[in-house]
Amino acid sequence: MQNTIGFIGGGQMGEALIRGLIQSELYTKTDISVAEPNQDRRDYMVSTYGINGYETSDSIWQNCNIIILAVKPQIMSIVLEASKEMVTPEHLLISIAAGLPISFYEHGLASKDCKIIRVMPNTPALVLEGASGISGNENVTPQDMQQAEEIFNKIGKAVVLPESSIDAVTGLSGSGPAYVFTFAEAMIDAGVEQGLPRATAETLALQTLLGSVKLLMESGKHPAELRAMVTSPGGTTIAAQHVLERSGFKGIVMDAVAAAVNRSKELGKS
Repeated sequence: MQNTIGFIGGGQMGEALIRGLIQSELYTKTDISVAEPNQDRRDYMVSTYGINGYETSDSIWQNCNIIILAVKPQIMSIVLEASKEMVTPEHLLISIAAGLPISFYEHGLASKDCKIIRVMPNTPALVLEGASGISGNENVTPQDMQQAEEIFNKIGKAVVLPESSIDAVTGLSGSGPAYVFTFAEAMIDAGVEQGLPRATAETLALQTLLGSVKLLMESGKHPAELRAMVTSPGGTTIAAQHVLERSGFKGIVMDAVAAAVNRSKELGKS
């Protein structure tokens, strides 16, 4: 079997991965295949990226050694039932479905011999800036894990963790973009409330977020240290910071992450 990669499901996250793999030249177009039952979506993927497209997953299992399971959690059991006769110990299965533990796949495939990696990516992968947590079962070799890391580093940054930490990843970075979008929306609305045109408020707020994150990443300084740099005695920033502290802003964010983590655990059990 050649060093080829196949996607079961051609949704947005699968497309982000395919785009990243092609742009990075980690795989050639002819080495990438997708199984997508929706003909319009399949035709789009084939014409846009020049990859191989199939209506069913049979050819994926026959021709690819790495399989990305990129379908919704609700239909994963159907996919596993239809595929279990074709899965071999040589296949490396990588799932990006949220909330499903590795044991779910082992049970669905009726085998503990399969190499399974569970990944929790997030939506910034759509612009190749995703954050992904990766965990594998005992059959996954260091080389397998290195391959998975390489794949997900092409759409952002990947971190290898024990599976017990994946729920925390889900609450922090998996759901995290929603927290950031909510904060961005609040900043924009605040600018509008203070008399700025909405387009101007949006430009200033988004550039502030982008610049702040870049400063955090490139300076190597602790967030508290950078915050202190813009907080002058008796100035505007400390007045605003007082309001955030009084309202429990940091605690609210921590509670939100904890709620998402707990919900992820509940979904995994169900």
